[in-house]
Amino acid sequence: MTTSTTAPTPRARRASTDARKRGPRRLIVLLDRASLVVGALLFASPIVYMVLGSFQPSQDVLGGLSVFTPDNLTTANYAGLVDRFDGADTGYFFGFLGVSLLVTSVVVVCGLVVNSLAGYALARLRWRGKDLVLVLVLALVTLPFEAVAVPLFYMLSGMRDTVTVQALPFVASAFSIYLFHSFFSELPVEVEEAATLDGAGAWRTFVSVIVPMSKPVFASAAILTFLTQWGSFLWPVLVVSDPAVRPLPLAISVFQGQPPYDWGQIMAFGVVMVTPVLIVFLAFQRWFVQSLASSAVKG
Repeated sequence: MTTSTTAPTPRARRASTDARKRGPRRLIVLLDRASLVVGALLFASPIVYMVLGSFQPSQDVLGGLSVFTPDNLTTANYAGLVDRFDGADTGYFFGFLGVSLLVTSVVVVCGLVVNSLAGYALARLRWRGKDLVLVLVLALVTLPFEAVAVPLFYMLSGMRDTVTVQALPFVASAFSIYLFHSFFSELPVEVEEAATLDGAGAWRTFVSVIVPMSKPVFASAAILTFLTQWGSFLWPVLVVSDPAVRPLPLAISVFQGQPPYDWGQIMAFGVVMVTPVLIVFLAFQRWFVQSLASSAVKG
């Protein structure tokens, strides 16, 4: 009596192979997600520590991991922070916040206009000397601000202790110009040609066609400019001595150097510094991530 065996069909072999591969794939996905969670916790833990510390007494802030399990929470640190800056000699806390918001907003808004127009002119318009200007822009990208800080200090010496001197040097940014130039260079030319056939000039084409298509690069430039300007410290140190026009980074530096050293209030000051950055990033994150994704695909 003979026993015959039937060979598995190709579909059955593929199903068996997929079943063997499915286990390692699930393990890789699980490890990948676990590593992302661990990384997120590591990056977020200092911010969580700062936020929790801002609601605790100064003696409890330096308690290490016990800060994550607070016994008594209080808002006295924020009230004390405002009370410590309540005069013309020390400045006013909300004055520091207002100066930082005003300077950063001016730099971001005006910078988006100026740098996007410059990037569009370098990417799309035809004019003599364009390549030379682009080379100069690329050279300026590699030039650190410290190299030009002293010449700027003497050039703008008549504008010290003003909001204008804190914003004016940073409206035009070589990095933002090149960022816009790179993005505009990748846009399809056919869209502009269609606008030209409809009778649109360069300005109308830019406003009505290019800008609506360029939300990712505008969001990226806005976030990066905001981060840079909001945390600016070197330039205010050079040009600001009047507490009435002192921005937050300079104010917190002065605050940390003056006794009494209340770590709870220092943490509260840090929360005030970080909160606008998180708000701006969350507001523009969709277009920012889209910009990074499109850059990766093009690269």
